[in-house]
Amino acid sequence: MTDEAFSIVIRGGTVVLPQGVARVDIGIRDEIIAAIGEHLGAGINEINAAGRIVAPGGVDPHAHIEQISGGGLLNADSFESATTSAAFGGTTTVIPFAAQHVGCALDRVVADYHKLADRGAVIDYAFHMILADPSEQTLKTHLPKLVKEGHSSIKVFMTYDRIKLDDEQVLDVLAAARDNGALVCVHAENHGMITFMSKRLLANGLTAPSAFWVSHPRLAEVDAIQRLVAMSQLVDQPIMVFHISTAEGAEVVRRARAEGVKLFGETCPHYLLLTADDVNKPGLEGAKWMCSPSLRTASDQDALWQALARDDLQVLSSDHAPYRFDSSGKLSAGANPTFNQIANGLPGLEVRLPLLFDAAVMQGRLGLERFVELTSTTPAKLYGLYPKKGALAIGSDADIAIWNTTKTVRLSSSILHDRAGYTPYEGRVVKGWPETVLSRGRVAVREGTLHVTPGSGRFLPRPAGDAAKPIGRPSAEFAYSIPNSASAQRASVA
Repeated sequence: MTDEAFSIVIRGGTVVLPQGVARVDIGIRDEIIAAIGEHLGAGINEINAAGRIVAPGGVDPHAHIEQISGGGLLNADSFESATTSAAFGGTTTVIPFAAQHVGCALDRVVADYHKLADRGAVIDYAFHMILADPSEQTLKTHLPKLVKEGHSSIKVFMTYDRIKLDDEQVLDVLAAARDNGALVCVHAENHGMITFMSKRLLANGLTAPSAFWVSHPRLAEVDAIQRLVAMSQLVDQPIMVFHISTAEGAEVVRRARAEGVKLFGETCPHYLLLTADDVNKPGLEGAKWMCSPSLRTASDQDALWQALARDDLQVLSSDHAPYRFDSSGKLSAGANPTFNQIANGLPGLEVRLPLLFDAAVMQGRLGLERFVELTSTTPAKLYGLYPKKGALAIGSDADIAIWNTTKTVRLSSSILHDRAGYTPYEGRVVKGWPETVLSRGRVAVREGTLHVTPGSGRFLPRPAGDAAKPIGRPSAEFAYSIPNSASAQRASVA
């Protein structure tokens, strides 16, 4: 080991390592973790972490930043405000979306989002590509090039009029992802059920936000996930199901995984901590709690916590979708919109980790190591960022959150750093807070102050990794459609 001084030593904390929790020091040099052990030599700067939890910085793999929605609305956050908000909440890596709309060239879309992030992001980032126009040019020309450049995950929607794909289009995307080594992530809801229920509700005068949850029936999620399981099996392409909200949806994922389907599942703090009752506010106030899929019930919360404990679900993301409660966002259709005219989405990037630290660690639902797995390590692994991100290990980026477990904070929009102007968790008290946050060895947040500048975050080109690799058992029919493959030969013999 070199005798060169460490730039920073974090000393005396309880450290969450890949191999377990230990009382050790962390030495940082040249933006990376250079040493882990007891009684490390002096650092140019020292951080006393005695009595603190030292954990990997969070990896939030699902956040909508400076993005135009399917309904044509630009959300409230810029890359600067969103990533600043993330850093204050202990998150040091985000994966937002480069969102294609019909008629837009995917390569140009991705380039435009890079420009926005390059000048604004204060922490590191990658991109998922949203495909709303899976044309031949998109799938045969732009997608292969972009995957090779490090954009190795794709998102598709099964609902929303302007961006939804039908089953055949989803299969086209799955096949293209399989050919190019990318992971496919899906917003899974049955569009026909949502449209059918919305029309019935509106026709009967049920127009307020309190009716919104009925317009997104739980069976819409269940049916869509079941169809995805079948499509995954047909093509032999792994899939991540985003923001699972129901007990039944989590059960479909559990059964499919038990049967050998390469399927992953994600849920979010709002499905664990809020319910459809929160939408039932007077007038339009409930619009602040409208998201898709809808908030559900307390029994769904219990089922989702159990699914996380059993590893039926592997990731906890924010699904940060910030729309202001004014004419620029939730009320863009006017002062008296019907529920189907209100933008869906909740802000949550900054509070994701504090909410989950309180619920999972301080309240004992999952424990410290599982909290780190769900919010940092596993998303880094699934999306090709590990061990650079998601771990406190020698050679990893020094992305670190130091938690004060005795600090209690009453959540309020007045203390948060996004631009939504409200939080659905207003007044909730959490115990445990990331008081010091490091990004690549830089002190990003300390004593309530940001110490990094816009544009200092870096793009993270990444391969898809093991998560996107087919299991090697496509359906006989799909194998037969690839005449030169070994699978096709086996299928023809069968």
